[in-house]
Amino acid sequence: MATVVLVRHGRSAANVAGILAGRQVGVSLDEVGRAQAVRAGERLAGVRVVEIVSSPLERCRQTAAAIAAAQPERPHRRTDRGINECDYGEWQGRALKTLAKEPLWRTVQDQPSGAAFPGGESLSAMQARAVAAIRRRDALIEAEHGPGAVWVAVSHGDIIKSLLADALGMHLDLFQRLHVDPASVSIVRYTGARPVVLGLNTHAGELAWLTPPQGKKGRPGAHAKAGDAPVGGGAGPGSTSR
Repeated sequence: MATVVLVRHGRSAANVAGILAGRQVGVSLDEVGRAQAVRAGERLAGVRVVEIVSSPLERCRQTAAAIAAAQPERPHRRTDRGINECDYGEWQGRALKTLAKEPLWRTVQDQPSGAAFPGGESLSAMQARAVAAIRRRDALIEAEHGPGAVWVAVSHGDIIKSLLADALGMHLDLFQRLHVDPASVSIVRYTGARPVVLGLNTHAGELAWLTPPQGKKGRPGAHAKAGDAPVGGGAGPGSTSR
């Protein structure tokens, strides 16, 4: 099973101003956001990343470039519209403090599965296309690089929250319980039995442990192949099953 590292883009000026940027072009990282992207790359420098996939929006491509620059062997980079920002329609470009006065705001907060943005997409449709894109790419990467492969997907807050909700088996109506900060790292491994969430909204710590120990034939050890959860919690990364 491959492992996907979900990275939200670094901070943008729109984030600071409280503007729902959505899919507006020209929204780039600010100085803090660029530094955050570099730090995310430094955390992943000890991991052999085979591919970096990003939303086509500039702030995600900038973050992906910083992560790629920290890799000793530059991984293949591509964009995928499946993990593009939610289409917020008429809400795009407006101030969050103004949007909070809209009747739809409470639906977005309390029953996201019933929320559809005027002139845009619903949160349910957003989740469906993001989950399909990530699972499809994950399967392709595992088929090409093997079950120990690690890849990075750089996307947006609501997209990553919806992916984590799916991996955790949570109804979309609960996804507002999750929080994903700029340039934070969350980690999901899709096994044959179930998705396993290895990290959520992390900000610090090296991630070299994501690269699995190699078996005799250059494949991950037997413990990494099993889809079953270790009863009792297991021995942690780098340990082998007996």
